Amino acid sequence: MTTEREDYELLRAIARPPAALAGEQISRFARGVRDWDSLLRTANEHHVLPLLYTRLGSRLSQSGAAVTPEVEDRLQFAYQRNAFHSLANAAELIAVLKAFDRRGIPAMPFKGLVLAASIYGDVTARHAGDLDILIHLQDRERATAVLLELGYELQTPTRPDGAPTDPDCYEYHFERPGDGMVTELRWRFDLARSKFRHDLGMDWVWPHRRTTMLAGAEVPDMEPEILLLMLCMHGSKHRWSKLLWICDVARLLASHPGLDWRKVNQEAKRTGLWRSVALGVLLANRVAGAEVPAEVLKRFESDRVARRMARHIEEHLFDTPGVAPEGVVTYGIQLLGFRDRVGLVFSLDLLRPNERDRAVLELPRRLRGLYYLIRPFRILRDRSPR
Repeated sequence: MTTEREDYELLRAIARPPAALAGEQISRFARGVRDWDSLLRTANEHHVLPLLYTRLGSRLSQSGAAVTPEVEDRLQFAYQRNAFHSLANAAELIAVLKAFDRRGIPAMPFKGLVLAASIYGDVTARHAGDLDILIHLQDRERATAVLLELGYELQTPTRPDGAPTDPDCYEYHFERPGDGMVTELRWRFDLARSKFRHDLGMDWVWPHRRTTMLAGAEVPDMEPEILLLMLCMHGSKHRWSKLLWICDVARLLASHPGLDWRKVNQEAKRTGLWRSVALGVLLANRVAGAEVPAEVLKRFESDRVARRMARHIEEHLFDTPGVAPEGVVTYGIQLLGFRDRVGLVFSLDLLRPNERDRAVLELPRRLRGLYYLIRPFRILRDRSPR
């Protein structure tokens, strides 16, 4: 179903940081909406219903928009339900972090509540999901014991040694039957693809942590430069299929106008996240009107691949979200920098030397790396017509 242009403009408007768009402009977009049922459905799919209410709800009746009392009630109910969920999550997160602290377990909450508190300034304005907590791998067993004591049950299948049965899984999923609370314990961030990735975890975010006030308590928070990389990594992994993730980047840029872009650039290149960051910042600028320094924007726009991907995602955001750009090279590979692409190629069995390559020419141990150069010629020779 194609989203009406008026709906699209209103949702883009509420995604903009408050200082970037006056309330009267939002009301004007609201007056152009013809199908509020469709709008609310789309806003819910993109996890921005609470934001729609906080930006528009109090002015909806006075905006002149053609809305029924039923629509107003639905919007208010969605906001109140999310607010209740947010406050319950806040109390639970503080309790879990205190329990970890008593056991000497460093823990970094991310996304969700802490993000809402630090860059939105209101925990009820952002969609409340589950609790996400990052820990050191060596603390996984002790952290699991703490959550079990708090009434949680581990839902992730594990081996006898306690590791997940899936080797590509880097999180434990816990649920508490009594109240339905969900907490995910993670010891490593995963990138946009599954096979070739950097090991990013607590060693990456903990040394330069900050704190954020959440419901009257100080909780650990990522420094803004690392937070930007994490948000862009997460959004790129999911192909920026939700407006909320673009809005998160826009709000971060608005709340930290003094962002150290030199550090962002260096860290993005070091971790292989440069194109993911370029894509996220371009989307925040184009879709949500985020202000980006001219030289930074120019650098990101100079990347042809990032520019093309941003245009594709913007054009399909509401009609077919999550659809990857077409092309010979897959979306995940396009996100990689040159070094990571080379690393991925050499990790493939297709290019890994075997006994047939070594039979072509016997090389001493110190020169065996040359077999990677010999292999393509050997394959070409074997497949050439005799």
